[in-house]
Amino acid sequence: MCLKGNQSSSSPKMNGKDSKDKDTDDANSLKATLRSLNEPQSTKSNSANLHSLGSTPALLKLLQTCPTQGIPTQSAPTRRTLYGSNSLPTAPRKSWIQLFIDTFDDETLKILIAAAVVSLAVGIYDDPSGGYVEGCAILAAVLIVSIVTACNDYQKETQFRALAKANDDVNVLVIRDGKTQQINVVEIVLGDILLIEAGDAIPCDGVLIKADSLEIDESALTGEPIDIEKDLKSDPFVLSGCIATAGTATFVAIAVGKESQWGVIKSHLKKEQDQTPLQEKLDRMAEAIGHVGMVAAAATFIAMMVIKVVFKPEYLDDVTIFAHALEAFIIGVTIVVVAVPEGLPLAVTISLAYSTKKMLADNNLIRVLAACETMGNATNICSDKTGTLTENRMTVVKGIFANVYHDDTVLEHKNKHIHSSVSSKAKEIILQGIATCSTAKIMSNPDEFHPTIVGNKTEAALLLLAQSEFFHHDDFNQRRKDANFGNPGGSRIFPFSSSRKRMSVLVKKQTSSTSTSTSTLYHKGAGEIVLKNCTSYLDADGSIQPMTTQKRQELEQTISKFASQALRCVALSHRANTDRLIDTSTATAEECAKLCEKDMCLDALVGIVDPLRQDVLEAVTTCQKAGIIVRMVTGDNLETAIAIAKQAGILTKDGLSMVGEDFRKLTPAQLDDALPRLQVLARSSPEDKHILVQRLNGALMPKTEEEWLEIHPGKDFATQKDKLLPGYYDEWAASRRHGVGEVVGVTGDGTNDGPALKAADVGLSMGISGTDVAKHASDIIIMDDKFSSIVKAALWGRSVFDNIRKFLQFQLTVNVVALTITFLTAVVGYKPPLNAVMMLWVNLIMDTMGALALGTEPPAPDLLDRRPYKRDASLISLPMWRNILIQASYQLGLLIFLLRKGPEYFGCIDGSVHHFTILFNAFVFCQVFNEFNAREIGDIFNPFKALGQSPMFLLVIVVTVLSQWLIVEYGGDFTQTSHLTYDEWKVTVLLGATSIPVGFLMRLVPISEDPESFAGAATGKESDNSWKNSTNMIAFVKVMAVPVVLAIALQLYFDA
Repeated sequence: MCLKGNQSSSSPKMNGKDSKDKDTDDANSLKATLRSLNEPQSTKSNSANLHSLGSTPALLKLLQTCPTQGIPTQSAPTRRTLYGSNSLPTAPRKSWIQLFIDTFDDETLKILIAAAVVSLAVGIYDDPSGGYVEGCAILAAVLIVSIVTACNDYQKETQFRALAKANDDVNVLVIRDGKTQQINVVEIVLGDILLIEAGDAIPCDGVLIKADSLEIDESALTGEPIDIEKDLKSDPFVLSGCIATAGTATFVAIAVGKESQWGVIKSHLKKEQDQTPLQEKLDRMAEAIGHVGMVAAAATFIAMMVIKVVFKPEYLDDVTIFAHALEAFIIGVTIVVVAVPEGLPLAVTISLAYSTKKMLADNNLIRVLAACETMGNATNICSDKTGTLTENRMTVVKGIFANVYHDDTVLEHKNKHIHSSVSSKAKEIILQGIATCSTAKIMSNPDEFHPTIVGNKTEAALLLLAQSEFFHHDDFNQRRKDANFGNPGGSRIFPFSSSRKRMSVLVKKQTSSTSTSTSTLYHKGAGEIVLKNCTSYLDADGSIQPMTTQKRQELEQTISKFASQALRCVALSHRANTDRLIDTSTATAEECAKLCEKDMCLDALVGIVDPLRQDVLEAVTTCQKAGIIVRMVTGDNLETAIAIAKQAGILTKDGLSMVGEDFRKLTPAQLDDALPRLQVLARSSPEDKHILVQRLNGALMPKTEEEWLEIHPGKDFATQKDKLLPGYYDEWAASRRHGVGEVVGVTGDGTNDGPALKAADVGLSMGISGTDVAKHASDIIIMDDKFSSIVKAALWGRSVFDNIRKFLQFQLTVNVVALTITFLTAVVGYKPPLNAVMMLWVNLIMDTMGALALGTEPPAPDLLDRRPYKRDASLISLPMWRNILIQASYQLGLLIFLLRKGPEYFGCIDGSVHHFTILFNAFVFCQVFNEFNAREIGDIFNPFKALGQSPMFLLVIVVTVLSQWLIVEYGGDFTQTSHLTYDEWKVTVLLGATSIPVGFLMRLVPISEDPESFAGAATGKESDNSWKNSTNMIAFVKVMAVPVVLAIALQLYFDA
């Protein structure tokens, strides 16, 4: 019985008192009581405290809640105020000031600051009126770099926290106001009644009210990998952060949010974001480039000192050795700053942060950052059928009910219902099986035309059929309530298992004549599997008829007919008086399967349609064009799988399809032979999917005899290692080029898909139909369950990879030019044309601003026109080296020309500030225009393509140009620059703009990407260069007008 007080708006322990202090005192008292029931790792003492309290009924009374009615919805805000919300604490984030201070941990910046301080002191000593300028300028440049870096880090942290919040945004089932409803997990309050089943994450701490075969994985809290059996007596406690791996349960919330055990632990956690493989690879490259820079810096320092001490040029007569050594040291350190490409990892960070945010809009929630880049080079996608390729909108369209065939159950016409020849007794058996042998829930939503379905969509299709006019609007909820699941002495439920492809319930019913009860098994599952275990069938009059050979053949033909029409075939059966075979109260799923799930009576055979998603055919074609092999791995029978695979374009003329039973019999070598053509794996178990992934990518392959024997206990390693799947690592690696496997993406939605999702390079769980177990095991959550969203993930992944390569091409060009010109001028005796402040500005352009511009480029659809790269493909391709070297050669030639002939051409003094400002301006504008070139890393020339879709790129270009103008015109002694005339601006900008036509010419040099760097099947466009040449020529003609238009605009500006 429920308390009347539950229907009031009062919160627990609030007995109508108006005193706020009294409410607070009562709340604190209740919290203390509940904490005594929720001590970590103290099941015995918690149970004893619960018993002394008066057990679960007394706890419910204390919380003023009811197991059937729940709490009044109107009391939730008050409870939340008094006892807290169910939002978990997050690790404290660093403030912007902390991030700013952290930027000075960089060793190079420390050296540069020290050098600037020395320069400041010496400058003031030598020239009190203006000697401070250079030192202050260097410090100001360091300050700007640090501010920009801190802003980037802060923005990155903000985006990652937003994604983490989205990852935790899930709905749960609760009972409120006597109705089952879905609410967001953060809306749970103390006293809520929650419903969970296998695969669900526990959203808060609680005490069980009902439980049926409940097992929970508590490894997140205890570290123990063993699933814990829960019951109402010995261990009725469930803890947040854990996962229900089996069974169903109802529990009352006793601790939420930071008061829960997981909340307490999480408040002490401070987890740094792990680096992705690409970030690690770039870090190693940056370190190598940094070493080159250090060598160049040392060589420059030595050359400058040799020139001063040995050659003694006139322009150094007034400079002391100490001052010159200090300047040489500052130049050397600045070279290191420029050479060390800290922008490489920054570019990855920016690109990933940008992409993950945009991918969320495309229904891809990134849980593991590495998956974003890895998905771009996926070569295989092993996809589920239901809900991913199909709409997961299940409808029973035809079937056999009590031996009566119905060709249309959709009720397109009124007054259409189950055939009148089917007796009430037969209908009662069928409806009892539909209602009780299911864990799905259907909740009416007055704001929507269709009801909300929670749980398995196949089970929901049967419930909707029972609820429809076809079965005279049966009340399946009342049947479930009468079955009394989860209570002591009540019925038992053994939920659907993807490995068994079926589920069972043992329903107890009190006999009317005696006080005893009887049990009936209701069983549901895949048509052909259930049929094998049936020895009789239900006739229209409710009688049980023996299953003859002829009848079995008829039913098998019906199953094949349904499957050929792409219908999922589900069978319903029962077996009466199972209490004579098994003790219902203590039975396990294994005992039920062994003793009861045989000699059953077939009640119904239904065909369920699940339409193919409209976008699947196009998405699959896109994948195949991109060199990605799509494989369907499904639990459906072979004929249904083949029909859907053909509709989706997955199964090709030469493709291979097989069932899990045959798949398991293959040897590793036989499977390797079949893999290139294997496109459909039907009637597969989660273990089959796991093995398929292992053979494709080599993940989690047993490497030692001990590991192999763990998988195959009792087998002989020496004689059977080459005969049993999945094989072993040495054998697998020897059969692959360089021991490198495929990059595999795998979809999964069930609890048992966890191993395959973990073994995959990218695990893709379903956001709608997926269990919490699958989501926790995955790297990416597909929020809308659509296959087309998976293709978008591959597109974004390729975009991240290519954006990093664009930035790499841009930065290495600047590096080569800046280091070479500084070193050469030092060697030949020139004063370095680019001083420390100029070099730092160039560093800012190519590092932070370059990373922002090129790291946030949106994906172009033509990224899916090429094959994916292999795992061991180089980051810098041959066309990239061509582009870097040719562009750097042009810029070096230009700078040397300006260094030697610039004074004569522009009429300025050789080596003067004016001279070096001209050179500096030309150099910077070379980078500005080369940034457009860097938007393409291959042979395609189209630097202004889709600029309107790259607002960040345009913003960076505008900011760079404006900043350069300010530095040149108003920098003065601070930046050691001077005013330039209109003609000087025009010429230097045009010289920089010449990088664009150079970008066209360099792509005419016939250097192609190494075909061995690609994986997958060749696509037509890769071998056809004619379209590239025509596109390049058209783009070149358009681009040639840019310098002219720019010059005219400048002329008009200065004339005005």
